[in-house]
Amino acid sequence: MKHHTPDTVRAPFARYSHGVEIPAGYRLMLCSGQLSITPDDHIPETSEDQTELCFKNIAAVLMSAGMTMHDIVRINAFVTDRAHLPGYMKVRDRLFDDPAPASTLMIVSGFAREVFKVEIEVIAAAPD
Repeated sequence: MKHHTPDTVRAPFARYSHGVEIPAGYRLMLCSGQLSITPDDHIPETSEDQTELCFKNIAAVLMSAGMTMHDIVRINAFVTDRAHLPGYMKVRDRLFDDPAPASTLMIVSGFAREVFKVEIEVIAAAPD
């Protein structure tokens, strides 16, 4: 992968790359947004714990394709309040080293159930 953060663009506000180039010969995995719910319907309370579970669920989806979290090239994350940003960012920053994936973080009005505070979708790429 080649990460792009040109000097002609303002440096990222947090740990992410402005762009990630995927070389020829890689296969893509596009993961649906993952919510913080366990197979037995448990939903953690805090945004930090919800973020942990979202990424755990993403890791399971990636594993089913023989991929890992290191194969993530793009993160789209959604939180329901600005107050949830620190919890989300703490987990994301711990899970991803530099150069980090490309990333977008949006504040949205809500999800399918009011109890959800975080939803995360990713794109991953791994050698074919």
